[in-house]
Amino acid sequence: MKATLEKVSNLERKLNIQIPADEVSKAFESAFQSIQKHVAIKGFRKGKAPMKAVKSMYGDRVKQDVVNDLVQKFYASALREHSLEPISFPTIEFDALDENKDFEFTAEFEVRPEVQLKKLEKLKVKRERFEMKPGFVESTLEDIRQGRASTAPLLIERPAQKGDIAVIDFKGYLLEGELPNGAAEDHQLELGSNSFIPGFEEGIIGMTVGVTSEIKLQFPDGYHAAELSGKPVTFKVTLKKLLKKDLPELNDEFAKSLGGKYETLEDLKKAITEDYEKREQKRIKDDLKNRLVRALVDANPVEVPKSLLNEQKQALIEDLKNRMSQQGMSQEQFEDYKSKWDSDFNETASYMIRSSFLIDRVAMEKNLKATEKDLDAKLEEYAQQTGIELPRVMEFYNQEDRRSRLRYQLTEERVMDWLTSVADLEEVSREELEKESDAN
Repeated sequence: MKATLEKVSNLERKLNIQIPADEVSKAFESAFQSIQKHVAIKGFRKGKAPMKAVKSMYGDRVKQDVVNDLVQKFYASALREHSLEPISFPTIEFDALDENKDFEFTAEFEVRPEVQLKKLEKLKVKRERFEMKPGFVESTLEDIRQGRASTAPLLIERPAQKGDIAVIDFKGYLLEGELPNGAAEDHQLELGSNSFIPGFEEGIIGMTVGVTSEIKLQFPDGYHAAELSGKPVTFKVTLKKLLKKDLPELNDEFAKSLGGKYETLEDLKKAITEDYEKREQKRIKDDLKNRLVRALVDANPVEVPKSLLNEQKQALIEDLKNRMSQQGMSQEQFEDYKSKWDSDFNETASYMIRSSFLIDRVAMEKNLKATEKDLDAKLEEYAQQTGIELPRVMEFYNQEDRRSRLRYQLTEERVMDWLTSVADLEEVSREELEKESDAN
């Protein structure tokens, strides 16, 4: 075999491979003999058909099999000879195959870019400063209190007003007939909750029990059900009764009623505070990770292979298509969106590939790759967190693709921790980060 390497571009390579005639003949002979052993031809016992008959009947099939076998075998051999690791499937081109002549073919493919780390330390990155949201504990307590409210009949006769619970029967009508799924009986509606389209609850305020009214409205433009967007609608509404909310008092007994986790109202407030801080710290850490990766990518240019870019872009588009379909969007809307944001798909796909290459390179240079010991420790942690027995967790991660994803996740976490430790971080408020994001 003779294999010469041609550099088509920075990342594209082309192998020109020539296979001697004797190797080609051996491949043909082996293929025909294999068929001869197993084929049954009329007039001959199985395995006893003359080679001439076998070649006559199975020549075209054997030629295709030989091409596949020769390309597979000698392409792999040429890669080893030139120490190449393609990251894309090769494009194979070849001339006609003759049993008694040399066989030549070309294989064109892309290779992994050589990643040169230019700057890792002192990356300038802004990190959000954790701040307790004013009034969060109080508003959360009020939400819990509202959720545990009971209702009681309104003992005085008066028109409905904001804050009342209105028990109503209603039916909606479009110009062409009844509104699909637009009717209910004994529906309880808190007036002022904005649960219906604009104007509906306002139309009930001022009604008295026993009265039936027509409320003429219009569905908002951009309504989630596109077929109703902007359409006029009339609701026939009967107010059957009015209820009032009976809210529990915020005290130690209220805290205890939430399941026995809290002995006092202060215990509940402390738990709300800790839960908020935990969630916010995770959000801040995730945001910092995104900013660190962006700074890393900006400071360390990497060429992106076209094949990987196309593959990642298609994955993003397919994911979007599935999500838009679940939201009820049409194929036409999807195609319009895809066309409008094509450059964004390219940019996002390119960014994802570059960041992956860089994280992998940093992990290699700084010896941050996750080890089997790290994986086992993480699986034990999962078992403790979920209450699932460790053998079952380990069985789930026995599949190589799942284990590989977990390994990359742990490696990425270690790289992020290291980059954080050497970055030039500036703590700023959330408001400042949001203003900066809006400006960009």
